[in-house]
Amino acid sequence: MDLEPIWLSLKLAALTTFLLLLIGIPIAYWLSRKQSLFRIIVEAFITMPLVLPPSVLGFYLLLAFSPNNALGKWLQEYLSLQLVFSFEGLVFASLIYSLPFMISPLRSAFAQLPRSIAEASYTMGKSRLQTFFYILLPNIKYSIFTAAVLTFAHTLGEFGVVLMIGGNIPGVTKVASIAIYDSVETMDYASANDYAFLLFAITFTIVLAVFVLNRKAIKSPFE
Repeated sequence: MDLEPIWLSLKLAALTTFLLLLIGIPIAYWLSRKQSLFRIIVEAFITMPLVLPPSVLGFYLLLAFSPNNALGKWLQEYLSLQLVFSFEGLVFASLIYSLPFMISPLRSAFAQLPRSIAEASYTMGKSRLQTFFYILLPNIKYSIFTAAVLTFAHTLGEFGVVLMIGGNIPGVTKVASIAIYDSVETMDYASANDYAFLLFAITFTIVLAVFVLNRKAIKSPFE
C-alpha cells in the first residue's frame, strides 16, 4: 500500500487547519459583534460552501486560477504562483471549502460569551487586544478545539474540490480520497478498502475526540 496519498492528505488537512485558525478566529469575532447588512452578506458568502456542490466551487476556482484567465495569469507572471494542478492550489481551495466549518463554531462561541466579561476587563485597564487574547480566547478554548478538529476532518475527506483544482498528480495532488477513486476505477478494491479504512479510522477518532471534549465543555459556564 502506497502511504503517500495518506501523508499528503494529512499534510493538507494540517496546513489548512492551521491557516484557518489564524484567519477564522478574527473573522468569527467580527461576525459575532453587532449585526449589520454587510456582516450578513459576508456570512452568507462564507456559508456558501456548505450548500454548494463541491464540483461547482472547484469548477469556478479552476476557471479563476487558470493561466488563461486574467487572475491566474497575473499570479503566475508576478508572483510565480500556479494554483491549478498544484499543492498550493489544493491548500487555497481547502481554505475556502472548509472555512464555514471553522467559522460557525467560533462565531457561536463568541456570541454566547457574556459582554460583562469584556467590560470587566476594560474597567481593569486592559486593552481590547489584551482582553481578546487573555480573556475571551481562553473562555472559548473548547470551541476552538472543536472548530479545529472538524476543519481537519472535513479537509481530510475532500474529493470534488480537490479533483477539480488539483487533478491527480502522484506526490503532488493525489490525496487519499483521489487514491480511493483511482483504485475503484481500476477495480483494485483491496487498495480502495485500505485507503478507505484508514480515512474512516482517522475521522472516527477525530469525531470521537470532539464528542468527549464537548461533554467536558458542558461543565464550563461559557461554552
